[in-house]
This record gives sequence, structure tokens and C-alpha cells, in this order.
Amino acid sequence: MIIQWKLFLAFFRVGMLGYGGGPSSIPLIHTEVVDKYKWLNKDDFSDVLAIANALPGPIATKLAGYVGWRTGGVVGMLNAIIATTLPTVFLLMLLLSTLNHFKGVAWVQGMSNAVVPVVGVMLATLTWEFIEKSKESLGWKITSLIVVASFILLYFLNVHPAILIGCLVGYAFFSKSKNEKKKKVKAS
Repeated sequence: MIIQWKLFLAFFRVGMLGYGGGPSSIPLIHTEVVDKYKWLNKDDFSDVLAIANALPGPIATKLAGYVGWRTGGVVGMLNAIIATTLPTVFLLMLLLSTLNHFKGVAWVQGMSNAVVPVVGVMLATLTWEFIEKSKESLGWKITSLIVVASFILLYFLNVHPAILIGCLVGYAFFSKSKNEKKKKVKAS
């Protein structure tokens, strides 16, 4: 029962503080799931994030569902999803009515404009952590090649992120399979 309470609190905080949508929620979920409660390690979180990005729907809900299921079964999954969405529904109604009432006030416009760079810094920090983790397992050359190629494909060639993520997941899967086969051959 205590795990269900912790799941609810973790994802309720994400739902309450994840102003700005999915991109702002990802670092918050990372902090709760990896750093605070240690339900996933950094590698597992990276894998789940990549798969969740390739699937349709809100990223916070998909991550909450998976972490809840992995940690507390079906009840945990429902608990985490409800905890993530409940504050969003209430805050959305409250915030939109308040912002609509005060939309001409300068501090409201400033607050809305200030969210974008804060989310950008949070995502940049998380991205750097992923790059460092990739460097440990792939080395600088391959990591740099993947980062540069991803940037070119996404920014200049407008390739959909799901296609790129699918390719990278496929690469990781086949690389892992190839390495496991090599280990079996050496063990024989």
C-alpha cells in the first residue's frame, strides 16, 4: 500500500508542477522516478522515454502508466495515470479562467513568456545527461555522430522524431543482439 501512496505522490507532483506540457514534465518525472525513488535507473528511463516518444499520446501519461505498472502492477498504473492527470484537469480549469481574466496584465504575459526558457534549460540538462550516458556505452565518436545526424535530420530535413527514435531503438536492439551472440560464441 505504501508503494501506491509513493506512486500517487510522485506523479501528483509531476502533474502539479509540469506547467508547459510534456517537455517540462520529462525532467520532473526523471527526478521522481530515477533520482528520488529509484524505480528505474538512467538507462531504463532513457529506453522508456524513447519508446514513449514514438507512441501517440501525452508523454507524461505514458511514462506514468509504464512506471506505475512496473512498480505497482495494474493498480499502480491506474494510480499513476490518475495522479498525473487529476491536477492537470483542475489546474487547467483554474489557470485558464484566471489567465483569461488577467490576460492583459503585464506580469501574466511575462510569466507565460518565462516558461519557455525554463523548460528549454530543463530539457538541455536532461539531454546532456543522456549524451554523457551514451558516451559511456558507445564512446564519443558514435555518440557525436548520432547527435549531429539527429540534429540534421530533425532540424534541417524535418524528419519526424518518431522515425528517428524508431531507427535508434532498432539500432540499439540489433547492436545488443549482436553483442550477446558474440559473448555466447566466446563462452563456447
